[in-house]
Amino acid sequence: MAVVGTTDSNKGEDFLAERRITKKERERMERIIAALNQEYQMEYRCFLNYETPWQLLIATILSAQCTDERVNQVTKSLFQKYKSVQDFAEADQLELEKDIHSTGFYRNKAKNIIACAKQLMEEHNGEVPNDIEALTNLPGVGRKTANVIRGNIFREPSIVVDTHVKRISNRLGFTKEEDPVKIEFDLMKLLPKEQWILYNIQIITLGRSLCTARSPKCSECFLREECNYPDRTSKKIKKVRNKS
Repeated sequence: MAVVGTTDSNKGEDFLAERRITKKERERMERIIAALNQEYQMEYRCFLNYETPWQLLIATILSAQCTDERVNQVTKSLFQKYKSVQDFAEADQLELEKDIHSTGFYRNKAKNIIACAKQLMEEHNGEVPNDIEALTNLPGVGRKTANVIRGNIFREPSIVVDTHVKRISNRLGFTKEEDPVKIEFDLMKLLPKEQWILYNIQIITLGRSLCTARSPKCSECFLREECNYPDRTSKKIKKVRNKS
């Protein structure tokens, strides 16, 4: 038996107690990581456009239930209009709602962005903090947004659980959870720490190209030999054919 695990004392809790995994599980995980690294030979990059830490923070808040492409379209003019954290802190909420309307949930997003900017000014001198507890204490910022900031700005090992990471990690059997925080902790227990940041971008790329939510291209996927999901989908197809 191999033991993998780590701890994070951010909120005074050991949420990553040691987890025992079998040799077979470890070897499978290593094969999957090797395949991902071979297929996607890339440096870590962010799909959101930004120039400063606070711009990435705003963009990530806007990205909730919205595509990165749409957010990038909006922030192109948004960051020309609001050129500092102070500008957002002093923004008129109704006007900001109009500026970000196309990203969806614009009322809550505008309210959170203004409140977040005010708190950054009052508690952090307008700077984006590195500490995950300080980040998640900001209005509109959960662990996903905090991990985006930590990974992209500070290069801190972090796992961002977006819709692609949630879906594919379940399909690969890395987790059985549906809650993003529980998925994050499962992945932190299982994956080597040096792989955390790359895993995000690799899985997002895989999710956009092959392992889509609907009609995944399992027959074309380079992970098909390591993934149980094609077996389930093929069984569903056989059942449909048998009924016809």
